[in-house]
Amino acid sequence: MFRFIARRLLQMVPVLFVIATLTFFMIRLAPGGPFDTERNTTPEIQKSLDRYYGFNLPIYRQYFRWLGNALHGDLGPSYRYANRTVNELIAESFPISAELAFWSLLIALALGLTAGVIASLRPNSATDYIASSFAMVGISVPNFVLGPLLVLIFALKLNWLHVSGWENPIDRILPSLTLGALYAAYIARLTRGGMLEILSQDFIRTARAKGASNLRVILKHALRGGLLPVVNYLGPTAAALVTGSFAVETIFQIPGLGRYFVNAAFNRDYTMVLGAVLFYAWLIVIFNLIVDVVLVWMDPKQKFE
Repeated sequence: MFRFIARRLLQMVPVLFVIATLTFFMIRLAPGGPFDTERNTTPEIQKSLDRYYGFNLPIYRQYFRWLGNALHGDLGPSYRYANRTVNELIAESFPISAELAFWSLLIALALGLTAGVIASLRPNSATDYIASSFAMVGISVPNFVLGPLLVLIFALKLNWLHVSGWENPIDRILPSLTLGALYAAYIARLTRGGMLEILSQDFIRTARAKGASNLRVILKHALRGGLLPVVNYLGPTAAALVTGSFAVETIFQIPGLGRYFVNAAFNRDYTMVLGAVLFYAWLIVIFNLIVDVVLVWMDPKQKFE
């Protein structure tokens, strides 16, 4: 296992290098710069800013300068937030995005696993069709449509919840439900398919022939194998919940990393975009590595290869 983890971590290095390189040059190809929107910027001030931040250097020297600092853990200063570094902004805002992703994942698992298991117990029945229909609706409706709908119903019409913010525990409900609904639909479909495959196996029929109840068959015999597709999906899901919070954080005015990333893209804050992309890429690799280890633990047939 340790050799497997070490090998995957070594493979992460060239992947992050390619992502950093492509992101650096792609964002520099975009029109505009971080100080183009400043109204009171004279040519003399613009030259001073370019000299201070190194924009007067050739592009390849800017790249190697930034890469050298990034290898030492310094992602550089933010061009839009005075006296703030990218490291400080990520450290300040990521815990909020991580909390949003955590509650969204709990909602996705609670709704998806419940709907998937119930649908698999009575395939091709009304229960199965209803659960599958809700899953299809969840897949079809994007979060930037679902979020305003939930705000309109539960915040503006019924006045049960808040429109935006991240101060009170009640503020977590609408954003987490908006972000988790899509993944709950996928988890429901994966759970249904995995459980149907396991419930048709010979050892399940043997357990039932011995007089085991349906609850015992599901919890002790079927659930572990039936959830393997879901566990395999949780790696990219966990990363997608963090990265997919961009729109949700903007809709509900949540001060997470997603809002900084969106604002940085609009304002050409090069270092903030690069830092966020690298950070998210590193998270995706770590999440997938954890899922691979858990899969081997759940399914002894798989090996660390």
